[in-house]
Amino acid sequence: MSAISLLTLDLDNTLWDVESIIVKADADMYIWLDQHYPAWRALGLSGFQAIRQQVLTERSDIAHDLTALRLTMLEQLLLATGYDNERAKHGAAEAFEVFYAGRNRVVLFDGVADTLTHLAERFPLYALSNGNADLHRTGTAPWFKGHFSAANVGHAKPHPRMFEHALAQAGVSPAQAVHIGDHPAQDVAAAQAVGLRSVWVNLTNADWPLSRRPDAEIRHFSELPAALEVLIENPEASSRCYLKHLLQR
Repeated sequence: MSAISLLTLDLDNTLWDVESIIVKADADMYIWLDQHYPAWRALGLSGFQAIRQQVLTERSDIAHDLTALRLTMLEQLLLATGYDNERAKHGAAEAFEVFYAGRNRVVLFDGVADTLTHLAERFPLYALSNGNADLHRTGTAPWFKGHFSAANVGHAKPHPRMFEHALAQAGVSPAQAVHIGDHPAQDVAAAQAVGLRSVWVNLTNADWPLSRRPDAEIRHFSELPAALEVLIENPEASSRCYLKHLLQR
């Protein structure tokens, strides 16, 4: 097994809790719509949800692009409440920007900032995300050499394309890379399928749901450097990090 020459990291629910961020960003967007496009209240949240489902069903071609999806949903919402095409398109863009500002107002999990500062001095870090966070607006850009998202590669994880792009740009083989993420299928299993080793970020103390284990498991982000040292020093015993937590339960 080769030494580690590249670290790839998921973003949402790996570096920060995305659900609470989206709830707040949505609330900001609804307030803005109330103020600037009040006719949307005729449909309300239930109507918006119905439009959301319709767009998800009819626009599978943009299912991987969360920005395009939300813009389409907002435009359809405003059209359905009586605004003309030009105003609906303009309003959708403005409403999205309100949402997007909040979506990028992240609060990093404990230990993330110090750990990434340390790791960025040793390894090139690449962000791989199905979401639409902006590294500059989240304040995380200084840690990363590159960023691939589902929108800019055309496929969401667990499709291999995002991993392949990162490997190609970094000029390393899969055996030289480690992926770090919270999702068992989209992060851990997907990375392993491409040939990367993987670290499961299990901040909720969940049980592992799949047959093949992650190469390492951490339950606080500050544990990541030690987990990587195990993979570097003794790759064949990489399950030791996982076993340690099993014994501590």
